[in-house]
Amino acid sequence: MTAAAPDTTAPDANDDAAAPAGGSPHPDTPLHPLKPRLRGWLHAGMFPAVLIAGIVLTALADSTRGRIACGVYVLTACLLFGVSALYHRGNWGPRAAAVLRRLDHANIFLIIAGTYTPLTLLLLPDSTARVLLWAVWAAAAAGIAFRVFWVGAPRWLYTPCYIAMGWAAVFFLPDFLRTGGIAVLVLVVVGGLLYSAGGVVYGFKRPNPSPRWFGFHEVFHSFTLAAFVVHYVGISLVAYQHG
Repeated sequence: MTAAAPDTTAPDANDDAAAPAGGSPHPDTPLHPLKPRLRGWLHAGMFPAVLIAGIVLTALADSTRGRIACGVYVLTACLLFGVSALYHRGNWGPRAAAVLRRLDHANIFLIIAGTYTPLTLLLLPDSTARVLLWAVWAAAAAGIAFRVFWVGAPRWLYTPCYIAMGWAAVFFLPDFLRTGGIAVLVLVVVGGLLYSAGGVVYGFKRPNPSPRWFGFHEVFHSFTLAAFVVHYVGISLVAYQHG
């Protein structure tokens, strides 16, 4: 597409590798549609907010264990929003764009594992926490390797992997309720539903309200922001009460 006449039928495999928002495609690459002009701004604005909120969360956690767990969570969140903003807002050549795209996708697995970390360490018995943490971080490592070495994998294959990994916690929700209380349980579930809704939008590329300004990818990013905020509140309750 061009800035004047956006094309709403971007190729599936290359829509993330399209030209930067408002910019021009690299001269050595095939002509890809331009991204919506707001591409990346949501995550760019979120990054400093996450950094500040994360420092507060980590500093106010009620124990060393809680501070370490929250620190891991905050680090993965900063990587998610920071790399996403860098990738989607920058005017990158083919090689740099390919590297950043791999990191951008890999960070989704990191934020899932990072979110599990404080919830698991602070709400579950040690024996159960060890098993779940090993499983989640092993799945994250496998997912990262999958996205790094097969960045062109079809959406229908890798998007369900994100969702399935995120909902592994369903088996531990009774423990979350028993230890964390109803508010924590509701926040964990609502955050998961928001992340899943974003995954569905990303997978189907719908709705796509304004391809020139605010397309389906921006809708997806909006869901990730909302989900993160909900989970942040839940993790804060856990860290301040059980950390």
